[in-house]
Amino acid sequence: MFSIIKQENNQKRQVKYSKLSLLVLLFMLTTIQFFGQDSIPAAKDLTEEKELQFQQFFFKALSEKSIGNHQKAIENLESCNQILENDATVFFEFSKNYFELHKMLLAKEYINRALQKEPKNVWMLKHLIKIQIKKREYKEAITNQQKLIEKNIEEKEFLIQLYLYDSDYDKAILLMDEMESKNALSSNLKKLKTNLENRREKKVVKKNTLLDSTSLKEQFKSNKTYVVLKQILDASINNKEELLRYSAEGIALFPAQPYVYLVQAKALNGQKNYQKALLVLKSGIDFVIEDDMEASFYKEMAISYKGLGKLEEEKKFLEKSKKVKS
Repeated sequence: MFSIIKQENNQKRQVKYSKLSLLVLLFMLTTIQFFGQDSIPAAKDLTEEKELQFQQFFFKALSEKSIGNHQKAIENLESCNQILENDATVFFEFSKNYFELHKMLLAKEYINRALQKEPKNVWMLKHLIKIQIKKREYKEAITNQQKLIEKNIEEKEFLIQLYLYDSDYDKAILLMDEMESKNALSSNLKKLKTNLENRREKKVVKKNTLLDSTSLKEQFKSNKTYVVLKQILDASINNKEELLRYSAEGIALFPAQPYVYLVQAKALNGQKNYQKALLVLKSGIDFVIEDDMEASFYKEMAISYKGLGKLEEEKKFLEKSKKVKS
């Protein structure tokens, strides 16, 4: 009699586990499209019941993360960690949620734990690079990006961006030269390359502080370089007519130099021609690569929006300017 009851209980338990497994499977199939590279850890060496609990907590964590409830996601991951300790995928998920909460120390700690277990995991390495960029650890990010290039040559393009973040313009130009020789440089990067080469030219050319505005203009007639033009613009900072004339010529001659767009917009804002100033700023911001220049563009946009009576936009761009500087 006892054995019959025990057998019935076992059958009921099996039916229960089957139903739970089916629910988990259905949940996985209906939610996987929302989770991108989120992977499902294999909960090894667990009882069937513990494995189901683990999967339920893990999917709940993914679900909470997908709707921005990162603290709730972390709570579910903590439950996963209690069931299955030191799992690389759980550590990865911890890191992603802490990143979204702007807790970079914890985000970095957990992704390092994950990479200790899976050092060749490309997605984990990319996530570490994101954290390092956020923490302005550009040299470390560059080292890790070079590891990605060993696996995928197309990752070189982002390495250029990292060199620019690190203000290592010479290495950025060398890499772009290499890519251009192999016809692998995009049109946007070609514009950036021109921009950087002009900047390097500026460093090489000796500054002649004795030149006044008139002699600079005479020099510009026969030597139309960006270095001379910028000196003219800087010397004419209080002359809006001169700024408009030479910045317009500068945009035509050096369309990848953001400074000429900024100067022209300042002159236009000074003349209360706010709409045109805004159009000029929107055209030039695509060529900006430095934080200080980007902040100046946003600040000038705020002035244009204020002049147009769009106070919400003014506030938005002032905040963007402050955020870039911070």
